[in-house]
Amino acid sequence: MQRKLCQFKPVSISLSPNTEKDDVWLAFKLVFKPWQWKRGKSAEELENEFKKYLGIRHAFAFNSGRSALLAILNSLGLNQGDEVLTQAYTCNAAVNPIRWAGLKLNYVDCDENDFNIDIEDLKRKITPQTKVIMVQHTFGLPADMDKILEIMRQNNLILIEDCAHSLGAEYSPPHQTRTSTKDAKSGASQSLLWCGGKGQKVGTFGKAAFFSFGRDKIISSVYGGMAVTNDDNLAAKMKEFQQKTKYPSCCWVFQQLLHPILMNWLIIPTYSILGKYLLVLFQCLGIMSKAVHYKEKRGEKPGYFPKKMPNVLALLAQNQIRKLERFNAHRQEIANFYYEELKNHSFELPKIYPERKNIFLRFTVKNPNAHQIIKNAWRKNILIGDWYTSPIAPPDTKMEKIGYTLGTCPKAEKLAETTFNLPTHINISKNEAQKVIQYLMNFSR
Repeated sequence: MQRKLCQFKPVSISLSPNTEKDDVWLAFKLVFKPWQWKRGKSAEELENEFKKYLGIRHAFAFNSGRSALLAILNSLGLNQGDEVLTQAYTCNAAVNPIRWAGLKLNYVDCDENDFNIDIEDLKRKITPQTKVIMVQHTFGLPADMDKILEIMRQNNLILIEDCAHSLGAEYSPPHQTRTSTKDAKSGASQSLLWCGGKGQKVGTFGKAAFFSFGRDKIISSVYGGMAVTNDDNLAAKMKEFQQKTKYPSCCWVFQQLLHPILMNWLIIPTYSILGKYLLVLFQCLGIMSKAVHYKEKRGEKPGYFPKKMPNVLALLAQNQIRKLERFNAHRQEIANFYYEELKNHSFELPKIYPERKNIFLRFTVKNPNAHQIIKNAWRKNILIGDWYTSPIAPPDTKMEKIGYTLGTCPKAEKLAETTFNLPTHINISKNEAQKVIQYLMNFSR
């Protein structure tokens, strides 16, 4: 029976990828403890674990990365119409809060090598109205922090780090890096993913940063997020914002608790014959939540942002953060496997920078036939990813509603046509990664 079910289970990149048996059982037990759903000590405990891990003074838990970003923006003392620069080739969840806060949003193009903000285009787009630059560490690949920090200093700007993809990633200035070493047992080079010394974790470079614990992020509690800062004055204002923010409804909390249970016990095991239809049905009926609300695709704010982080989602996040190092080590191992298997084929792989410790939330590959590769793979029950098939994802986002004009960021638009993502999460084994490689060989020249 188990073997038959495995035939229907997809090689997936985003269907609750981090959840293991203990996560699912924890969610199941919490369903029957509604008195723990909202209030409790878990959110504060999670904040303390986060501060210790990052080596930072202040952390504030919210029900999403969007809420965390709103807390930061509303605490900075900005004026209506002040300009925030951030890159295209991102999700509407990253840019909508800027507009919801009453600020002017301007898009910067991105670098085709690391998928992060393009330094030269950033310099061109700074105006007297620019007050904030929000830097995204895309797919867990740190941005070029040396150059970005120099720009911040020269223009007296505020830096916010978008770390939704990058919990655990590090950046070490080039002068601190060292030569690569070889593994004592295998003799294999260890420089492929990281040859820096002790790096500084992303999220600790700017005035503030935010993280996401969404269903397909580095750690997952279905929804959840954290805002962090080392600035005491900013922290006081963020604390006040958090205290004034209410908890989400019990119905919303229940919806999130059901997600890992239904996904792992029903949808994923039967995905190719029944599960995919159940997922759509449960989302349409409101039994399960969607990662992005339809209102967000039109630039509107759903009623559950901003909210505090409910106690039970903090419990789920705590269970995940204890596994963080193991999760990220696995991601790096799978990414190393992809590098080795694809290096002599017609796929352009992520560029390696010795000063950056990449986390590889997803392993992003470039190929002119990217959209066709994604489409054909799904037919074979290999759900390789589509982050991002439009300059602002999801692809059905109304660009005019979120202030993006086609042609504004040509590199981002090109990447949206030529990139796709391979899975790296804890539930992807080497055997499953090999299936992905075998499929990709059909498109290799």
